[in-house]
Amino acid sequence: MIIQPRPLDPSAAAHERVYRTLRTRIMHGEMGPGQALTLRGIGKDFGVSMTPAREAVRRLVAEGALFLSSSGRVSTPELSNERIEELATLRALLEPELASRALPRAHFALIERLESINNGVSQMVIRHDASGYIRMNLEFHRTLYLRAQAPAMLAMTETVWLQLGPTMAALYGRLNRTEPPHHHRLILAALKAGDDPGLRLAVRGDATQGLRMLKG
Repeated sequence: MIIQPRPLDPSAAAHERVYRTLRTRIMHGEMGPGQALTLRGIGKDFGVSMTPAREAVRRLVAEGALFLSSSGRVSTPELSNERIEELATLRALLEPELASRALPRAHFALIERLESINNGVSQMVIRHDASGYIRMNLEFHRTLYLRAQAPAMLAMTETVWLQLGPTMAALYGRLNRTEPPHHHRLILAALKAGDDPGLRLAVRGDATQGLRMLKG
């Protein structure tokens, strides 16, 4: 007896596409804090019905990437000082550990790749491209952390990045950068030297210093 594969559910595929695209936009700061969304607007943007739009929003609300008010209004989060501090603390705990676990596998090819990405960060600074800057900065960190071979820890870290995306866009405007983050150079130097304490310190500083400027 030949078992025929079940046909793909078009609505499930549409929901996944909407979810992934919205998730990326939020993580990369393409939406500012408190930006409102509607299911009708999402459906129109993606050419889908209300059902996949609603399911994508439901998943993003569960991840903390979107906020659903008691009145049913959906928006990107506007983080309180306490929430920023909490997320900064999570980054300070998770990211140095990921970097440390990646260090034994930080061979020359990886460091060369990180330097190339950091050059891309520089280009985004020159262009004053906030979303591009956030995207390249996260690529710098993700490329390093993938070598940690700790997928659960990396998934938790990406959830924190997701919740911070709109806030990071606001932070970029306040920082008025003219060059890549200073801590990236320290991270690269620590990787080349095999300096675990220095690497942890540099990653912790890079993950938290800017965020704490938003408090006040």
